Amino acid sequence: MKTGVLLVNLGTPSAPTSAAVKAFLSQFLHDHRVVDLPRSLWCPLLHGIILPFRSPKVARLYQSIWWPEGSPLMVISRRQQAALQQALQDEGIDVPVALGMSYGEPSIGSAWQQLKDQGVDRVIVLPLYPQYSVSTTASVFDAWAKLMKQERLVPALRFVHDYHDFSGYIGALADSVRTHWQEHGRGDMLLLSYHGIPKRFENEGDPYGRQCHRTSELLAQELGLEPHQWRTTFQSRFGREEWLQPYTDETMARLPKEGIGKLDVICPAFAADCLETLEEIAEQNKDIFLKAGGEQYHYIPALNDNSAHIRMLVDLVCRELV
Repeated sequence: MKTGVLLVNLGTPSAPTSAAVKAFLSQFLHDHRVVDLPRSLWCPLLHGIILPFRSPKVARLYQSIWWPEGSPLMVISRRQQAALQQALQDEGIDVPVALGMSYGEPSIGSAWQQLKDQGVDRVIVLPLYPQYSVSTTASVFDAWAKLMKQERLVPALRFVHDYHDFSGYIGALADSVRTHWQEHGRGDMLLLSYHGIPKRFENEGDPYGRQCHRTSELLAQELGLEPHQWRTTFQSRFGREEWLQPYTDETMARLPKEGIGKLDVICPAFAADCLETLEEIAEQNKDIFLKAGGEQYHYIPALNDNSAHIRMLVDLVCRELV
């Protein structure tokens, strides 16, 4: 059988404009895995209030982090795709790699078509979400299952559920932190900020929070950190419902009062830098921390396309080739 790899990430607007952001958010927030409210309640709220008012605000945030080449998430994802393809070839592994996004373009469907056109009949679907969540990983599976309903010959499937405790992933994170410390010095604390989910999801069986805490524990162990030298928090909450705690922004406001003057922040749940890291963490939360009395604040970039990350992705693919 000819195997192909389908890399999947969340997606991004095609441009930092209100119209493009509105189209992206509409697709994203219509996903039942993301918002599971009854459609009769949610759709009028989404189209009558959220999209008209939120889209221009979010567009301005995207404008503040947009790169000349395009959306940071898309630029980095394309680099990851190319680097993984090259690394596999260097290992003598003939496996094509395609990139798809859950929302926006390139779609998961277009990525599958690329692989199918190359004769692929066995697919390794690799969502770039280290920690499993119903709102991310399960959504990728839904999209794949919907595509397969249209196929007469369904390809064999290997689906990477998560890699939150994979040794190569923990090692890549640790290397990134150590490199940052060598270049910028070491702060009083390493804060690990993960994208949040509603607390209700966890109560209903989503393992995301538990996996985030396990990632933090393994990384702290790898770095030799004492309990007072690191902390796990959750960011990007939306709406009035309770989400996983402690919240990143509220923690930022408290840390200087606890004697933390120099803070290093990393976001292990993000495989590529995006709006939530480059704007929310590197800008908004930095401002909160410094205004609360903090002295120095450093955001440690996502793993992106660095060599240790690509090596880890190669190892994940090879594990699924067996």
